[in-house]
Amino acid sequence: MRLRVEFTTEPFDLDEAPAHALAAREVIEGAPLDAVDVGPFGNTAEGDVDAVLTAVDAMLRRSLGAGATRVSLQVNVIGEPGEVRKPGEGDK
Repeated sequence: MRLRVEFTTEPFDLDEAPAHALAAREVIEGAPLDAVDVGPFGNTAEGDVDAVLTAVDAMLRRSLGAGATRVSLQVNVIGEPGEVRKPGEGDK
């Protein structure tokens, strides 16, 4: 199974990325995921079920440990193993 995860961490700081956002970004960028897109207001990544769930666990632990007071998270099933789609194709 392939999953897409979308998440944000709070509190926001529009002047500088807070430590919890940097920790979450580091985890996701370092994980064996596909189609990683990190931004100031939201982040997405896709991959096989084990890679996504492992990355989500690590991201939650690190970002909460670095001061996040809220993590908003959505996980969607987008395909079967080995099936790689362009971002957004899993919703069609």
